[in-house]
Amino acid sequence: MSANHHERRRRVSELLVTAGAEAILVTKPVNVRYLTGLVSSNAALLVTAGGQAALATDQRYAETARKVCADIEVIEERDTAGALAGRAGPVRLAVEGHHLPVAEFRRIAAQEGVHGDPLPLSGLVEGVRTVKDEAEIDLLRTACAITDQAFADVLAAIRPGVTEREIARMLHGRMLELGADKPAFDSIVAAGPNGSVPHHSPTGRPVAAGEFVTMDFGALHAGYHADMTRTVMVGPPADWQRELYELVRAAQRAGRDAVRPGITAHDLDAAARDLITEAGHGEHFEHGLGHGIGLEIHEVPFLGRDKPGRIEDRVPITVEPGVYLPGRGGVRIEDTLVTRVDRPELLTQTTRELLIL
Repeated sequence: MSANHHERRRRVSELLVTAGAEAILVTKPVNVRYLTGLVSSNAALLVTAGGQAALATDQRYAETARKVCADIEVIEERDTAGALAGRAGPVRLAVEGHHLPVAEFRRIAAQEGVHGDPLPLSGLVEGVRTVKDEAEIDLLRTACAITDQAFADVLAAIRPGVTEREIARMLHGRMLELGADKPAFDSIVAAGPNGSVPHHSPTGRPVAAGEFVTMDFGALHAGYHADMTRTVMVGPPADWQRELYELVRAAQRAGRDAVRPGITAHDLDAAARDLITEAGHGEHFEHGLGHGIGLEIHEVPFLGRDKPGRIEDRVPITVEPGVYLPGRGGVRIEDTLVTRVDRPELLTQTTRELLIL
């Protein structure tokens, strides 16, 4: 995607002018990858307001860098940030203030050629990353398809006696068999009363008849993360369980239906949250409605009551309302989708009907 990487660096260059900087030193690995295509644990990228770029990495990645980043200068150096800061020239240099340690900031400020203290710019590249190109969305689509299929394939094994940890392992294994690089994150599997904990870690607790099982998981494909949550029922549901599930399903549908370019993060959250609050469960839904997703599992924008900003076109997000009843269990339903002008594109496709296993 060299042409895409060039366009991404161009957008960063334009933002530098507005920010009052003449160059930026990019040190966050996922941002280096986004702007160059290089996957490395030790790399830095210098991008100037004039559109020039130079990449520094050490001997372990240098050969790969020269192949992947053939359109920019590659410098082989262990001290990647120092090598690039010293080459920037007498310019106002910006750095990723949200990523760079204070000691490293001071060391770069002392480099010959750096004009004054570096300018901490937090989230500049992340802002560019928010709107995805179609190549990125295609990778997300594949990650979500793997996730969908893994869920469908594991359903038959969910029965009384199987443990939360065993379900998580089955999901992980099936995603790998279907072509995932690895799980996108540590899967959540919560059965029965454990479902009242939104980020419960799977344990050796066995599933029992008459319980909800909530599974929050996703596949990683070519660096892009999928994220999906489904809650299923093991055995016939009680009235309260069916009512709770239908409430969350209605709220999740309302949230998905509200997704459109231009909506605020606050209003999108409210589209789902208001239904849950009106049903008397406002105190049982405390987390935000969702988040952006891409090269990281959690990216901007974040959707919540106090979150700023508007959702743009071609922004992948999750919509994941939940209701959690302490001591009884909970329900969460989550999809990954992409904002589109006409209507959102759902990337996770499996049913949101209550599955009774």
